[in-house]
Amino acid sequence: MGQYDRLYRLYETVDTETVRAYQELVDLFPPLGSTVGLNQWESARAELDERKAAITEEFPDPYAELAAHLTREEAFTALDLYAKYARTVNVLVLDVDETLRSAGDTDNEIPRPTLHLLTEFHERGIPIVICTGQTLENVKGFMIQGLGNDVVASGALSVVYETGNAVFTPNHGADTKRLLYEELDPVIVETFDGVRGRVLSEAPDGVRRGCHLQGNEFNVTIKPNAEVGSDTAVEIINDAVRYFCGLVGQALADAVDVDVADPALLARTYFARDPEIAAVFDDGGLAFDGDLDAAPTVFSDALTQLDVGYYKGDAVELVSLELDKPTGVREAMDVLAVDEPFALAMGDSKSDLRVMEWLDESDSGIAAAPKHASQAVLDHVHDRDNLVYTAGEASRILKIVYGMALLADVSDG
Repeated sequence: MGQYDRLYRLYETVDTETVRAYQELVDLFPPLGSTVGLNQWESARAELDERKAAITEEFPDPYAELAAHLTREEAFTALDLYAKYARTVNVLVLDVDETLRSAGDTDNEIPRPTLHLLTEFHERGIPIVICTGQTLENVKGFMIQGLGNDVVASGALSVVYETGNAVFTPNHGADTKRLLYEELDPVIVETFDGVRGRVLSEAPDGVRRGCHLQGNEFNVTIKPNAEVGSDTAVEIINDAVRYFCGLVGQALADAVDVDVADPALLARTYFARDPEIAAVFDDGGLAFDGDLDAAPTVFSDALTQLDVGYYKGDAVELVSLELDKPTGVREAMDVLAVDEPFALAMGDSKSDLRVMEWLDESDSGIAAAPKHASQAVLDHVHDRDNLVYTAGEASRILKIVYGMALLADVSDG
């Protein structure tokens, strides 16, 4: 009997919904410090073991785990993916904000089912690469809180932070921290320093009072002083991006030390290649029709090494295109000794899309995204395997990948 026939029979003949309910109770609600809590947990565990044993009498061993963790739809998706790629995921590459956690639906905390599955992957020897625009200290804080210090310091977890500027992989000696931004062109470094030093002091009143500078090591990121995603935050960040792009042009002109006519206009013209930024300029009545071909070569060449990330109602950020998330992920995999990756990449923004595209081009992984992701990200994910999930339900994708590994252990005889 083939894998598809077995799955059909499993989900038609077994009350998998009840098995999953017992598994969730055992996994997410461990015995409490009371006799009553312990007795209830032990009773649930005994019932779960009995139901799994009954499944194992009729199906190969991994099918009890499939029934306990995956819905019918998730199980068939896992089998479709395994049949398509004939490989299982051997590294996780995960964005955090609005990917593993969502401010709108999960109180900005990583949900317990997601954390539990990440721990399961860790115990199975699957390295985890956290890939984020956040600062290292922020990431370390919530990962230690969610996964525990033993996992974070295990040597099997790496953090690519500030959108690829540096990589932190505890317990790897001299490779524990790789500061990739130290290798950039001095003109680019000076531009970043110039923007960082002027971004709030020279900002319009509404931007200066409505924003704060995130404490990055290298990237320049400004965040709203209002609730992320609120109408007020959207207005603040839209005003900020109009000002910010022009400031980047001025700081770059100072760094190259040549005469540049209206560098702010030229920078807005360049960054308006992003349709979302162009729309913000247009709504604010701000011109972005400069003649980039007429700009000094040293200015225009340096400009092409820069990018401005616009995150509606959340942030505006200056990044180096030489230090994007794929660069950081490759460094992390090098430290983790993942020589032939087949990764699961999860993310919501254009910086995450670059990781997905790199994996796709090298046949090195699959991609997933939340429904509220950038349209370009959703287009990529829909065109490949359609692994799109509702905010706060990243665990659904992780379960599918877990299912791929289980199915790989069963021959299709």
